[in-house]
Amino acid sequence: MLAKFVVWTLVASLVTACLFIWDKRAARNSARRVSESTLLLWSLVGGWPGGLIAGRMVRHKTQKVSFRIPFVLAAITHVVAIVAAGIWYFSQ
Repeated sequence: MLAKFVVWTLVASLVTACLFIWDKRAARNSARRVSESTLLLWSLVGGWPGGLIAGRMVRHKTQKVSFRIPFVLAAITHVVAIVAAGIWYFSQ
């Protein structure tokens, strides 16, 4: 179970990081953007570490409070869900 979680988190983080970088480039070039809901969904399903790192690296969505609050809530929700699943799994 732990190995699957680690692999999923790495994959989701890589996808999320790529989406953040893609969106930043699109913003600079006035191209089609990645929707905030897509960024938040990938963050919620486990990609928040990649989104956090990439967002800070390329300075994307770091000042927009209307995005940062849902992003932090998505990360917290993901962590709480994983902890709850772990407690449930190991109590069986």
